[in-house]
Amino acid sequence: MTAGRLIGVGVGPGDPELLTLKAIRAIEGADVVAFFAKAGNRSHARGVVADRLGRAVELPLAYPVTTELHRHDPRYREAIAGFYETATAAIAAHLEAGRTVAVLAEGDPLFYGSYMHLHCRLAPRFAAEIVPGVTGMSGAWSQAGVPIAQGDDVTTILPGTLDEAELARRLADCDAAIVMKLGRNLAKVRRAVQAAGKLDRALYVERASHADARVLPLADVAEGDAPYFSIALVPGWSGAAGSEG
Repeated sequence: MTAGRLIGVGVGPGDPELLTLKAIRAIEGADVVAFFAKAGNRSHARGVVADRLGRAVELPLAYPVTTELHRHDPRYREAIAGFYETATAAIAAHLEAGRTVAVLAEGDPLFYGSYMHLHCRLAPRFAAEIVPGVTGMSGAWSQAGVPIAQGDDVTTILPGTLDEAELARRLADCDAAIVMKLGRNLAKVRRAVQAAGKLDRALYVERASHADARVLPLADVAEGDAPYFSIALVPGWSGAAGSEG
């Protein structure tokens, strides 16, 4: 272990008021604040904490590719692997110099996030800490105001990138479900939810916790791609007030 310290900081689903006190302290006390963004775009995570950056040196980490290539395309894998190696080296240089580096993560750092790729590479070499964040899925069901699960309900979290048949199979085998990574998978996810017999209670939540958030039945969503910050919910909870949970 060397003198530097790595902190993966969850910044929540988008509302700055959902930052935890621990996250605020980590950001305000860091020497360097790193954040991910698509090349040429603003960082959503940085936007959440913009008022907290203070004296910290900012370290943008720009993805060379996102949805332009399929995630199984060898060119995608090569580009992303190179990106993580370069990002790791940039952060390691600061850690080796004894600096504290806070890496921002939308939602929670270890839940479908890019930070975990850096953590696995750097934690064996440097002191590392995780500051949990409010997940996008909890932001979504709170935005919708729907209880998601109770009692013995089985809750399944699915990436919308799965094959349609696999999505339908897993949706049919649970009580409640959260489907992440909608994007261009929206139509496929809706068909899978319908095939599982759960479209009548499924919800679509867009930009949860943001001022322009939208909640509507999944069946009513217009054709096309879903924005980056969107989630499908299939609530399992169906009891009346006061029922056993």
